[in-house]
Amino acid sequence: MAHVVTKACFGCKYTDCVTVCPCECFHEGEQMLYIDPEECIDCGACIPECPVEAIFIDHEVPEDQVAFIQLNAEMSAVTPSILEQKPPLCDS
Repeated sequence: MAHVVTKACFGCKYTDCVTVCPCECFHEGEQMLYIDPEECIDCGACIPECPVEAIFIDHEVPEDQVAFIQLNAEMSAVTPSILEQKPPLCDS
C-alpha cells in the first residue's frame, strides 16, 4: 500500500507533508506533488499535514480520483525529489 496525492493538491502544492515524511518519497511537479509508491512506507504522517486534504491511502482514494494512483506512480518516476518545505502556489 502507498499514499496518493490527489486533485486538491493541483495548483496549491503545499509542502508541509514533505517535512514529516521519514522516507523522502515526495516528488515535485510543476503544479502538484507526487508520492513514489515504491518508497512510501504507509506511515500516514503526511495526511494530517496537508491543509487541503489531498493525501489518501491508495484504497481510500475517492472514486472520481482513482486515476491519481497511476499518475503518482508515473510522475514520481520522472520528477525530482523534494526534501524541503517551499512556499505554496496558493493560499488556503
